[in-house]
Amino acid sequence: MDLTQDQMVLFGILVAVFGFLIWGRWRYDLVAFAALAIAVVAGVVPTDDAFSGFGHPATVIIALVLIISRALSVTGAVELISRLVVGGTLSLFGHILRMSALSAALSAVMNNVAALALLMPVDIEAAKKAGRTPATTLMPLSFASILGGMITLIGTPPNIIIAAARGTATGEPFGMFDFAPVGLACAVAGVLFVALVGWRLVPSDRRGSSDKTGFDLEGYVAEAKVPEDSAVIGTKVRDLDALTDEIDCEVIGLFRRGKRMPGLARYVTIQANDHLLLEAAPDDLDRFVTKLKLQYESIDEDHRKKSQSDDVALIEVVVAPGARIARRSTLSLRLKSRFGVHLLGISRQGKRLSQRIRHTVVEPGDVLLLQGNADELPDVIKWLGCLPLAKRGLQSGQRRKAWITMGTFAAAIALAASGLLYLPIALSLAAIAIVLFNIVPLRDIYDSIEWPVIVLLGSMIPIGAALETTGGTGVITSGILTLAQGYSPVVVLTLLMIATMSLSDVMNNTATAVIAAPIAMDLADRLGVNADPFLMAVAVAASCAFLTPIGHKNNTLILGPGGYRFGDYWRMGLPLEVLIVVVSIPMILLVWPL
Repeated sequence: MDLTQDQMVLFGILVAVFGFLIWGRWRYDLVAFAALAIAVVAGVVPTDDAFSGFGHPATVIIALVLIISRALSVTGAVELISRLVVGGTLSLFGHILRMSALSAALSAVMNNVAALALLMPVDIEAAKKAGRTPATTLMPLSFASILGGMITLIGTPPNIIIAAARGTATGEPFGMFDFAPVGLACAVAGVLFVALVGWRLVPSDRRGSSDKTGFDLEGYVAEAKVPEDSAVIGTKVRDLDALTDEIDCEVIGLFRRGKRMPGLARYVTIQANDHLLLEAAPDDLDRFVTKLKLQYESIDEDHRKKSQSDDVALIEVVVAPGARIARRSTLSLRLKSRFGVHLLGISRQGKRLSQRIRHTVVEPGDVLLLQGNADELPDVIKWLGCLPLAKRGLQSGQRRKAWITMGTFAAAIALAASGLLYLPIALSLAAIAIVLFNIVPLRDIYDSIEWPVIVLLGSMIPIGAALETTGGTGVITSGILTLAQGYSPVVVLTLLMIATMSLSDVMNNTATAVIAAPIAMDLADRLGVNADPFLMAVAVAASCAFLTPIGHKNNTLILGPGGYRFGDYWRMGLPLEVLIVVVSIPMILLVWPL
């Protein structure tokens, strides 16, 4: 089939988008918005439709769900529920089963990234108490949160996109719980798998005996300055071996006047104002620095004295995808001059870092060791786009607001599910109530929305529509039908699911759903069958990103805290994806016949 000029331009733009999203060097919202601008300039997206995606119901619903998820987070509602569900002494199987089931249940009614972020500290705390590494339990927790999103319309962006696509085509979108039969079957099967079998597939060296911090990591790489009065001046780096063995802290580099000494600088004589690059756990770093009267890089004498007081805190945070600090250095963000917060160390999947800390480019999934004023640190962490790895206490007054939040949200869901109110209106009323009750202050409402996702969706929707109107969707559909020629529609349905699942493993699931939804409807139309099972297959498949740490934000979030490597995910993820296909296809055909 010959391609028209518009089709060739659109396919070229989409290939470029896919390539840049997989590369990951530039943030996905920038890639998508640039693609939209190019598509408009090229004339394949009409100027009048350029920003139609930003007013699309799917975009509005996702923004409102993020606001409500923020309210559930700040009131401690999730902590209240987790305390009721996870308690007492549990076996490893019991702990994984309960945490995974809770994660899936929460993800069904709130943003799954928020659900994981709130449960991660609970899981890490449990690992510390049990004396095991969180690597054993964090991957099951992440996968379960992804699975839970399949259960309801608002559980994950792909479901919202698929529902809107059906509404555009037929005038009647999928309802709040239309996803539940298939999604619940997948979630139950997936949770049982990760609890019974999945955690055993994590490589054994990531399941070794944990240290006292609970992390199966090599430790943090930190930088310390040698002041004028330090006892190490005049000694060689190798002379510190006895102390490094005693404290379990290793000197992995020495910088002098901004230049790194060759190798590990073991035979270099230490001078005043040198900078030592250290690798150790947080407690051991502090012991080593204190023992030798060193100073953490960029921490002056006044701050060092203040750090002994109770108002200065040390906290571990994980860098979320799309965070302000991601792919930037603390030097460029001027953390010290802006907030008085210091980056003491970086932990990156057990990898040794060779650069100076303030010059090191931070990556999503890194775990950072921050020091600053205890009252101001939470706001700084939020500004950076990081997530704390320690459980926070439930403040007075939160419990009452937690029940108000849950009641308001439940009422909105009930009104929408019964058909009394249009879902975006019901969620809008819930968001207004959240502001009126001062659960999320008005000044923080816009901070609750994950704007990169909104920009991505608003940019991709017009491109997806153009792909359909120019006949590009038909070209892809013809290719799939040619590949499956002579086979039944069930085989085509399965092929569509596998292709969508594979694409979602390497790029954003929202973009995957936007592109795959019109293909699903065109396939059903060509085959002369009901489009609903094809749309459901795309909804399930777009959410199943289990093979890589880049396919879903939740997988990236656990990368650092779990000490995982890129290749660890497919070990548990591949059999889980096969299981989802085996479970979902019969359920789809049962609930949504061809």
